[in-house]
Amino acid sequence: MKCFVTGASGFIGGNLARELVARGHSVKALLRPGSDTRSLTGIEVERVAGDVSDPGRLVPAMRGCDWCFHVAASYQLWLRDYAPMYAANVDGTRHVLEAAAAAGCARIVYTSTVGCIGLPVERDGKVVPTDESTPVSEAQMSNHYKLSKWRAEEIARALAAKGLPIVIVNPTAPVGPFDVKPTPTGKVIVDFLNRALPAYLDTGLNWVHVRDVALGHILAAERGRIGERYILGHADGNWTMKQALDVLAEITGLPSPKFRVPYWVAFAAAHVDELLACVTSKPPKAPLAGVRMAKYKMWFSPAKAIRELGLPQTPPRQALHDAVEWFSAQPHSDRKN
Repeated sequence: MKCFVTGASGFIGGNLARELVARGHSVKALLRPGSDTRSLTGIEVERVAGDVSDPGRLVPAMRGCDWCFHVAASYQLWLRDYAPMYAANVDGTRHVLEAAAAAGCARIVYTSTVGCIGLPVERDGKVVPTDESTPVSEAQMSNHYKLSKWRAEEIARALAAKGLPIVIVNPTAPVGPFDVKPTPTGKVIVDFLNRALPAYLDTGLNWVHVRDVALGHILAAERGRIGERYILGHADGNWTMKQALDVLAEITGLPSPKFRVPYWVAFAAAHVDELLACVTSKPPKAPLAGVRMAKYKMWFSPAKAIRELGLPQTPPRQALHDAVEWFSAQPHSDRKN
């Protein structure tokens, strides 16, 4: 298949491009001028200069493509002005999805986030992972990033209801190689390797190998039902942050942080950090949006994707091992293997 990929310079998009090429597909990557393309090192893709904000150039660029993967997104938890984020995530999504349909793509996969899935609930002292059927509303979108992705997902669902061949995927917390930026989750691993993580919050994520997330996109194009959402995660990946850090300690031989930061301390520190950011214009180290999300254990069930798509289930420990191996060879980390 000939595949059009937005966001190919990013963590998920770069890994997706690699997996597509490895399976014999050709990739046409939409890249903004000046993009950091290290995630595409070593693979052959056709590079197209452009931006999701320019719908006039999208249809010609997509013509002849069988599949479109819209992975690109603006992901920041703090900005002085959030208008560009909404323009990229909401308007940009409409531009890409409509252009893909106009260009004749047979399958369009839209990359959303589990932030658009209903939050897990606690029953009898245990956190119960949620799935695609969990009730959720816009009112639960607690920060601008989640709200922009929610509105983009609404566009995707509405266009699918009109007959556009759109499938939605909702990745959990991917880790693994080629996390160039790195992502917030990857930054946890980088800080751990650099011994810059003296404490942790009592939070939790669904940890999944980025390769499985990339393959989940391909499987969604092959087998996904139009208009459906699929959580791309790991059935055994619902770990607390402390559990993940302890596994990192076992993998690396480095000590795991022992001090747990009370939530109220982190919340107060984030307030101060954001006030300073407003003065200095430098992004806060701990945005309020991130601390608010950390109040919940973001645990989800990928059973639907496993059942309907055949989503691979690489052990989360292997995902962390592969991430450590990759980061250790990069300038991000002081640790070298």
